[in-house]
Amino acid sequence: MYLFGASGHCKVVIDIIQKSNLDVIDSIIDDNPNKDEINNIKIIKTPNYDFFKDKSLIISIGNNLIRKKIAGLISSNYLTAIHPNSIIATHVTIEKGSVIMAGAILNPNVKVGKHCIVNTGAVIEHDCFLSDFVHISPNAALAGNVFVGEGSHIGIGAVIIQGVKIGNWVTIGAGAVILNDVPDFAVIVGNPGRIIKYNSIVND
Repeated sequence: MYLFGASGHCKVVIDIIQKSNLDVIDSIIDDNPNKDEINNIKIIKTPNYDFFKDKSLIISIGNNLIRKKIAGLISSNYLTAIHPNSIIATHVTIEKGSVIMAGAILNPNVKVGKHCIVNTGAVIEHDCFLSDFVHISPNAALAGNVFVGEGSHIGIGAVIIQGVKIGNWVTIGAGAVILNDVPDFAVIVGNPGRIIKYNSIVND
């Protein structure tokens, strides 16, 4: 298998793969590599995209928009990576390309879309839905029945109460407490959360 993206996030993905015995990592692919290897795994320049057609791959990049762009360019056998020290309840769905890190808790009937990141120690309560390309940061907590739209980033230590709907490409700041629905592209911080600006519209 291969990883795409030689970032700090890549180091964590490597650890998950090695601890879970998912597969042997052949190499790390990067558009602009600034080193030769990470943890003794060689880094190579991005080949022609046809190279990936019969390969297994995880996009090891933390930026949600970049993950979406790469997934749109590369047709591959995308794998999921789930740390053995995460807690995944029964009846949880995790789509291809997503990564679940150490200490994360996903409770019953959670649905995780494609190419998501559920980071270290995050708690996703029952019946939550994470759309594609979402990132839930370390120690963030989503109460039951929370919906998170495509590409949204929930910051470290943020808390979202039950039943809230987070729109597409939203940024929730670190430690924010979200009590109400959040519109598309909003950037929201504080306790209680307040909108301070809007992200630029994302083009496919």
